[in-house]
Amino acid sequence: MKFEPVDVSLFQWPTLELAQALLGKLLVKETEAGTASGWIVETEAYIGPGDRAAHSFGNRRTPRTEIMFGPPGYAYVYEMHTHCLINVVSGPAGHPEAVLIRAVEPCTGLEWMYERRGAGKKKQELANGPGKLTKALGIVKADYGRPLFEHPLFIAEGRPVATIAAGPRIGIGNTGEAVHYPWRFWEAGSTFVSR
Repeated sequence: MKFEPVDVSLFQWPTLELAQALLGKLLVKETEAGTASGWIVETEAYIGPGDRAAHSFGNRRTPRTEIMFGPPGYAYVYEMHTHCLINVVSGPAGHPEAVLIRAVEPCTGLEWMYERRGAGKKKQELANGPGKLTKALGIVKADYGRPLFEHPLFIAEGRPVATIAAGPRIGIGNTGEAVHYPWRFWEAGSTFVSR
């Protein structure tokens, strides 16, 4: 299968809308070994300076968050514990917002996913979490700053999502009122979401 990146205009959507619009789209990573992809089934929105759960809360600008201050549509990849996580930079330049991709349903390149994640895994376990999906797809810290509308790491058109569910984000304790914001979105009924 040959996938093509979406038009950059997708990333101009307001962050909460983009977080929902990304559901059903394909996240694709091309490597020398081969291409792996998955339908996005779960996302979380982070609304920058006013969101205590965001890395850019209070306009905190560091070498790690720098990409978030630029135009939307780029990959904000960072390490947390031993895992890489991928976010889609959103919001206009100067407004550091992002959408975390929390889970994907494997589409192509399952052989590479099993090789990276372990042959004994169930298909549902390959990419049902933000650290699992980056490992499964071969997304690494060096992908930081890549445009997600160009090869080799990009978002492609996918499939329609019938029903979108929303609820609080996961794993953001100690963030005050932000812990309750219903800014996690997922494909209702999917067995590939993180929880």
